[in-house]
Amino acid sequence: MIIAAAQFPSVPGDIAANAERMAALIAEAGERGAGLVVFSELALTHYDLHLIAADPAGLAVLPDDARLAPVREACRTAGVAAVVNGAGRSADGGAPPTIATFVYGPDGALLTRYDKRHLADSERKVFAPGTAHGRFTLGGIRFALATCFDSAFPEVPAKAVADGCRVYLSSAFHDGAERVARYTQLAREHGLFVLLANGIEVGSPGPACGLSGGWRPSGERVAAASAWPGTGSGARAGDGGELVLSDVREAVTLMADPAVAAVPVRECGEPLVDLRAAAPALLADGPEDEEDGAAGAFTYLREGVVRRLLAAQRALPDGLRLQVVEGYRPPALQRHYFERYGRELRAAHPDWDAVRVHRAACRYVSPPEIAPHSAGGAVDLTLATADGGRVDMGTPIDASPEESDGACYIAPDLTPAARRNRRVLAAALHGAGLVNYPTEWWHWSYGDRYWALATGAAHALYGPAELGEEQAAERGEEWEARGTVAVAEPALLREGTER
Repeated sequence: MIIAAAQFPSVPGDIAANAERMAALIAEAGERGAGLVVFSELALTHYDLHLIAADPAGLAVLPDDARLAPVREACRTAGVAAVVNGAGRSADGGAPPTIATFVYGPDGALLTRYDKRHLADSERKVFAPGTAHGRFTLGGIRFALATCFDSAFPEVPAKAVADGCRVYLSSAFHDGAERVARYTQLAREHGLFVLLANGIEVGSPGPACGLSGGWRPSGERVAAASAWPGTGSGARAGDGGELVLSDVREAVTLMADPAVAAVPVRECGEPLVDLRAAAPALLADGPEDEEDGAAGAFTYLREGVVRRLLAAQRALPDGLRLQVVEGYRPPALQRHYFERYGRELRAAHPDWDAVRVHRAACRYVSPPEIAPHSAGGAVDLTLATADGGRVDMGTPIDASPEESDGACYIAPDLTPAARRNRRVLAAALHGAGLVNYPTEWWHWSYGDRYWALATGAAHALYGPAELGEEQAAERGEEWEARGTVAVAEPALLREGTER
């Protein structure tokens, strides 16, 4: 994932104008391939404590405030998440405001709210401190939230690491380069990717210095905005607005992560169905792979997955359809794919040890013991035109990271059409309850271990399943697989989709 830090001169007290400016920066971030953009502390109002203290009712907002509609709409249109900081109103309206961060997802819905925990003395006269830690998961990455003074307390990033976060996002209003430089040590000591969105111009505590940017876990600075005053490289003439981008793809939770394997499975017994018969509205145009006796297996999926695919297809714009390339994959075939790709990596990188080969293989092929495809919960798919024609998605399905130069999951150089089509696909599938494996734009799942980890579910619904050797299900007869999972009559699913 590409993430962006935004710095721009907020208009003091004008939430509507600042939200419009944020919306423009969110759109630009999407055009440049970013999946998330972070704004500075109190960017909705500018960092002016006197102004906020004089009108807390007018300048404190809830996440659904009408003045923030441009931000939410920009997130939906661009398919980009936004981390927006401002004076936050309490739900009951009776308590003092907080310095609040609202995280809006790519669909414009609120992912989480974080209220600054550590306040400076001047802030305590206006705001109440928060009590909860800010956390959210997006694109297979666990993020931590912090606001300015929070980062002066080592326990804040330490707790983020303990909670499984890999990327630390700070909205701030730092006044000097030496304060910004402290993020180098924070990143290095805690092994975190760090992104800072810092303010510019003069606020209540004095001038903010800009210099928003990103750091790798090694402490290396990889992105830097200009200092204030000044425009610097990448600044927009006339308004001082600037975006800096940072690549955090290494922070993605891969299938090999122990956290995935640790998710318990409570097999729900939901049947596998052949979508060719059960859901003819979906295109099924994958290869009939003869390896390991897998011919025809690719069209099978759990019943709940097929229901959600039908819902996603209904949400697509006119003229587009889902095209399923591969669903169920027998466990033996999954192992064959995983081991074959591992051999290719070892041949290409003879200096890599077994651990590195295993981790690299997991970017592209799931380990057999936890593979979502073998549970019937995962599907590889793309968009097609109404008559089955090709749609530009940037890479072919199954393009490895090596073949696509990372474009299978990171998208800074895609054509506008491919980027737009990926957003359309993601919006429909996310809306139907599926999750994406971020290293493959085409891989989506429901009910498996990765889905459970990404959504916070207590357990997975589907474990590995085995299809029987007979083909009776294709004739609409109900029969039992070799394991505990049944194959349902196509009519069962058709009845469910008609309600």
